[in-house]
Amino acid sequence: MSRSAAHGEKFDHMYRSLDPGDTRHAVSVIMKLRGETCDIDCLYCYEKRKEAPGGARIGPGQVRDLARIFHGRPLAVELHGGEPLTVGRERMAEILAELARQPSVRRVTLQTNGVLLDAAWLDLFDAHCPDLRIGISLDGDARGNAWRVGYDGKPVYPRVAAALRLLATRGRRAGVIAAVTPAVLGRAEAVLDHIAGFGSVDAVSFVPCFDAGVRRATASTGRRATVSRRLQRAGVAEDRAPSWAVHPSDYADFVLATTAHWISAGHFSRMKLEPAVSTIRRIRGLDTAFCHFSDMKCDHVFTLYPDGRFGSCDELPWPQARLTQLDRTADQTAVAAAQHSNRLLSQGRSLMERCTTCDYRDTCGGGCVATRWRHDLAGEQDAYCDHRMRLVDGIAALLAQPSAPRGAWCRTLRWRPRDPNSMADVGGFLARWHDPHAPRPPVRLRTSAHGNINTAGLPGTHEADDLDPRHPQWDRAIEPGVRPLVAVCTRQWGCVTYDSCQGHEYRGTALDPVPRRVGLLPRNRDEYAAVAAALCRALHAVSPLLPPAVTAEAGRSDLLCRTSGRTTPVLDLVLRPAPGRPVQEFFAELDAATALLTDALAAEDPAGDTVCACPVPADAPTAAALP
Repeated sequence: MSRSAAHGEKFDHMYRSLDPGDTRHAVSVIMKLRGETCDIDCLYCYEKRKEAPGGARIGPGQVRDLARIFHGRPLAVELHGGEPLTVGRERMAEILAELARQPSVRRVTLQTNGVLLDAAWLDLFDAHCPDLRIGISLDGDARGNAWRVGYDGKPVYPRVAAALRLLATRGRRAGVIAAVTPAVLGRAEAVLDHIAGFGSVDAVSFVPCFDAGVRRATASTGRRATVSRRLQRAGVAEDRAPSWAVHPSDYADFVLATTAHWISAGHFSRMKLEPAVSTIRRIRGLDTAFCHFSDMKCDHVFTLYPDGRFGSCDELPWPQARLTQLDRTADQTAVAAAQHSNRLLSQGRSLMERCTTCDYRDTCGGGCVATRWRHDLAGEQDAYCDHRMRLVDGIAALLAQPSAPRGAWCRTLRWRPRDPNSMADVGGFLARWHDPHAPRPPVRLRTSAHGNINTAGLPGTHEADDLDPRHPQWDRAIEPGVRPLVAVCTRQWGCVTYDSCQGHEYRGTALDPVPRRVGLLPRNRDEYAAVAAALCRALHAVSPLLPPAVTAEAGRSDLLCRTSGRTTPVLDLVLRPAPGRPVQEFFAELDAATALLTDALAAEDPAGDTVCACPVPADAPTAAALP
């Protein structure tokens, strides 16, 4: 495969274009039933910052047009606004009935502020769409909902909370979308507990108010500004971010804190949490429907306005995101052509180019293109990427050491999955490591200028046996350059090593150089947390002392047991070339760096201490116990 072909394959994996012939993958259509028309006036509302038609209503004929355009492809429809319930019960019933008549419509959801929701609305949903999934906008507790107000400036929280309680009495479940603003920062546990206290809530998605670029208040349509618009003006200034905006790093801290509490408080048993669940799925190598983590991004998300304007994701700026007019669009081929010629979508796709060379591309999924676009305009795309990487690193730590959540704030140990990374029988290997009487048959050692391989002795098989320190050939099987690191890890730290390599330049071959590494297999979660913290402290101590061409890293990964199919969290200690330094210089300085790292490890004791060298937020959970 050529370099350009490989690059294109990676890009397609990050951002999939709409294929008119695809009949398997659904597209998402956000139907703005009333455009931006809403019965409340949230100060941070992005929909009201657009040029949207107020007062008009989407009708059932437009539902039929959607089914015609996307004929043969599954549709996931979200009824949205503004406030979708302002369309009225009669029109809502017509729309739901038409959606039910379309076999291509596989899922219908409704996102509402909940203020108008009452028993009559629920009766209507039961009659016309009993499987309707309801989402409620609620930013946590009353304090967290500071920016969700009516036009009179008064809080709407009490009415939304009443809607959630009504749903519970009707046996309905709902998801909550909660905006992360300064009103919830530092209060992750209280906010999550409050949402979990509503018996109807089985999912919550925390979405960030990344509105640093907002410098003007939303225009008022009337002659006199409402109280809500005056409140908004007070929170906006030309020289700073609006008062409801958060920085990506603040959002990452909040999500990690909520995820830690979601685990420790047992909320995970009945309530889905985003973006935590999608991050976990990607860490585990699984797919997710959340577009921020998948390749089904803006080319598979559409927005329909009442006047027939049809375009891409509603989080993109309009009218730039407009693609076509619904009633004048023949089919998916026409939609794909409009996407291809749309300048905004082309810019969004180009922003994903940086993802193709990122170590996190398979777990991060590239994030939200609209948000990435806004950060790029502000010159802060690095901040966006950094917070995505922090989420992956922190949640990977929580999965491995849930009772020691402090590790989620460690900036030293990163998620560095190795592929492939497997062992025939992890449980058997650990049992043999501890059993002095276990049989240890001879293995065949294959030694060359490029290292040692200890094999099972089968013709043509070069898969290494998993040896332990009691094996008679242990010392000979460990390559000389990496022996000091293996020795301090096994003898002083008492760790189990599952892999080691002294590093090879492979000069004169087509092979890429490999770094020096030791893989550690913790016996349990407590040992994992203690060893991870000790590695962090050792790396902080040694990093300023290392030769310029060498850098030391520790990574989190998973080891697959081929016998059971289960994965076990592992830690990898690596010495690799410093960025921009020649490989030859790295190998010339590698032994000296190894000696320094060995001394730093020897100065640490991983017995039980889970405090690493990285600072944590003052309100971050530092201890937790699984129920």
